[in-house]
Amino acid sequence: MRVLFTVSTWPTQYAAMVPLGWALQAAGHEVRVLCAASQAEAVGRAGLVPVPVLGGMEEVLRLRLQYHAEAVDGIWPYPWLPPHPLTGEPLDRLDAFDAGHFERELAPELDASTARSFDAAVAYAREWGPDLVLHDPGSLEGLLAAGVLGVPAALCLWGPASPHDPEHMRIVPTDRSGSFARYGLGPFGPEMIERVVDPNPASLKVPVAAGRLPVRYVPYNGAGPAPAWTARPPERPRVCVTWSTALSTVSGPDSYLLPRIVAALDGLDAEVVLTATARDVAALGPVPASVRVAENLPLAALLPGSAAVVHHGGSGSTLTSLWAGVPQFIATFAAEQQVTGERVAAAGAALHVPGHLADEAAIRSGVERLIEDGAHRAAAGRLREEAAEAPTPAALVTTLEGLATGG
Repeated sequence: MRVLFTVSTWPTQYAAMVPLGWALQAAGHEVRVLCAASQAEAVGRAGLVPVPVLGGMEEVLRLRLQYHAEAVDGIWPYPWLPPHPLTGEPLDRLDAFDAGHFERELAPELDASTARSFDAAVAYAREWGPDLVLHDPGSLEGLLAAGVLGVPAALCLWGPASPHDPEHMRIVPTDRSGSFARYGLGPFGPEMIERVVDPNPASLKVPVAAGRLPVRYVPYNGAGPAPAWTARPPERPRVCVTWSTALSTVSGPDSYLLPRIVAALDGLDAEVVLTATARDVAALGPVPASVRVAENLPLAALLPGSAAVVHHGGSGSTLTSLWAGVPQFIATFAAEQQVTGERVAAAGAALHVPGHLADEAAIRSGVERLIEDGAHRAAAGRLREEAAEAPTPAALVTTLEGLATGG
């Protein structure tokens, strides 16, 4: 069969879909990935075939607009203002961003660009003729194309956040372009999502108001090399540190906690390993001798056998940590990450701290607690076992084949 993927402009958002793409191709099915031009190289490196025809509003701008709206509504939880939606520069007052001017002068062209992206997805789908469409939450083009063609579709979650969470935390965009209505499907709403591929352990209680298709999470954190030392058990408890390369771009410079985390863990009786991009390492400045820096090391090669991990609540970091059964210290700076931190903490496998409260003392004491307290490790182990009981991507392919053929 032919399976069409559509993905957003944020590369880590579709990482959870990559192993499913591999499984479909290994079963002999054709897979094409509709994406923005900015994602074509990354999709190709992942072993999938990109079709760079999508456009519309960039995820960075969409998220900044969302955070500014949260601040206007009084639900932005941090003591600083979110960055300017257009420039990313820190705001000294909310009205420094003229929302009215944006809606009058800039939004119409962005909406038109989004409409063109929807049209491109529908046009390609009509020509290629997929039997099934899979899309990430940030890419509604797949849902629209499937609706127009009358073929089944499923939204693929990237982590513990859901399109059925409260509105200001919802991870699907709104259809500002009116394309769903323009194609005769009516105004878009989350109720249009009929199926959700869910890689989360059931104990996280991720709300899904649709048909749930469980799948075992298989980590894809890129294809960086794994040094030989990662195969050896650490002599001391290993603490892994990873951080978003783009968080400060959307949440502001105060969300860049790497220097504080490294300082907090300096001198800890543990092997501290930081995996980060070269850019982030350079921004850190001098790194204590007690911290090992491993640039672009995939988390899946680092986490097994570790005692704890510190991160920002990103879905890939969270699910890979659950896959490895490692307790997590999560400091969050956005609504989606907040939901993730709260859900993993409620399941007992993490300590969650709102980012502005994560000072050096809180970070260090939290990590020491995760290392010493067996309850969090036991909970992480239970979630790991639970996740391993879900159908593999290969097994899910059989379910999807039946869905595509009306079974």
